[in-house]
Amino acid sequence: MDSAWVSVLPFIIVIIIAVITKQVLPGLAGGLLVAGYLLSPGWLTGFETAIQYVTEGLQDENNLKIIMFLYLFTGLIGMIKIAGGIKGFVREASDRIESRKGALVLTWLSATGTFSAPSFRIVTVAPIMRALLRKVNMTPQELAFAIETTASPLIVLVPIATAFVGYMTSVIDISLHNHGLTEDPYQLFLQSIPFNFFSFAMLAIGFYLSFFRHGKKPATDAGGDLPDDTWEDCHPCVAKNLPEKPFNLLLPLVLVLVLTIVLTYANGASQGFQGLEAFIEADVLNAMLLALLLSVVASFIFFRLQGIRLITLLEELVAGGNQIMNVILLLSVVWALASATETLGFSQFVSDNVSWVPVSFVPPVLFLLGSFISYFIGSAWGTWGILMPLGVSLAQVSGVSLPVVVGAVFASGTFGAFASPLSDDTNTTSGILDLNTMKYARFKLVPAISAAAVAAVLYTVVPYFLMS
Repeated sequence: MDSAWVSVLPFIIVIIIAVITKQVLPGLAGGLLVAGYLLSPGWLTGFETAIQYVTEGLQDENNLKIIMFLYLFTGLIGMIKIAGGIKGFVREASDRIESRKGALVLTWLSATGTFSAPSFRIVTVAPIMRALLRKVNMTPQELAFAIETTASPLIVLVPIATAFVGYMTSVIDISLHNHGLTEDPYQLFLQSIPFNFFSFAMLAIGFYLSFFRHGKKPATDAGGDLPDDTWEDCHPCVAKNLPEKPFNLLLPLVLVLVLTIVLTYANGASQGFQGLEAFIEADVLNAMLLALLLSVVASFIFFRLQGIRLITLLEELVAGGNQIMNVILLLSVVWALASATETLGFSQFVSDNVSWVPVSFVPPVLFLLGSFISYFIGSAWGTWGILMPLGVSLAQVSGVSLPVVVGAVFASGTFGAFASPLSDDTNTTSGILDLNTMKYARFKLVPAISAAAVAAVLYTVVPYFLMS
């Protein structure tokens, strides 16, 4: 192509379709097809080119490891569910909490054992909150807010043993690869964590509002009534026909965490490094996948020894893994789109046209643009996939710190995951606690905007200090 400006068209199509349809995948697919057509004009050849880029992305070794990790992780959660691990945890906790403060302390402390994924955290903790509503002086939306504050905003900051790490590393990796950069994507993810200003601000605001402010009106659908104190069957993870065995939740999760740490160090040590350097230089993705695989096998044996049928465990493993297929499809299109737009000359276009942008404007503009997109599509992962290639390009051209830009992109997606009425977090929490989704989203919006304002200011100021 003679003009690199056309490389921007696929991203414009992605944003327009995603905002109109409120869905990420149609937007990404539309952008990929446009990129395929631009590379190979003709409706049939354009489709063939798009398919070629998808195929190439799926053949990448690291991409395949990420897919395996996500599939096995959700499969493990499926086995934990059918073994009664989640329901047992809910029962034990709900029988021990008697006060508002106790409920809030449990909510925050439980993040240490349920940080693997936001949806997993919500379906584990929200039923406990539902059971406690008539025992403690708290409205449903206060409980929901405390849960969600410690879901996506916290989990994006956890560097190991989460469903997010593989995906976040992947979108960094593909963006670095397309720009010929040799930085380690996982190390860059670690360096970006301190610059996810929205998450830190949201956690601080959430802590203050949870423990020092009291809500008045519940955001329930009809008449403002609180949900009753029954929690069984409010979600399939706590169905009445499931057993109650909390250790079936705790042991697999502890095993995943411990093995991840041990195998990460062992991987670094095998390369001749020691101490902290062994963790830094290790192939973390490979260690996480191996730790998860070993944990799945050990959990499978552990559950079989309890008399759970072989066919039941296999069915839940596959059913759980299949729940992540929409994310795997999303990833496949993100990888393909990033490669196709790079072939069109996206990096060159950014270099030629945005070098005049002041360094201090790059992170806040990226953050605000990503927050806008994520709010209207309700997807953190979709926002990261759309925006990360642009962020890395802008960082290269402007000279702004790459970890700051990566942190700004991740922060922008986190805003939508927390605040958007379309996000999975909002809708899952609302469903379990019988909240009106739109009313509850409005309840969260003011704190979320406050945290976003703090983040925008920091993204404007911090680059000056880093370059001075």
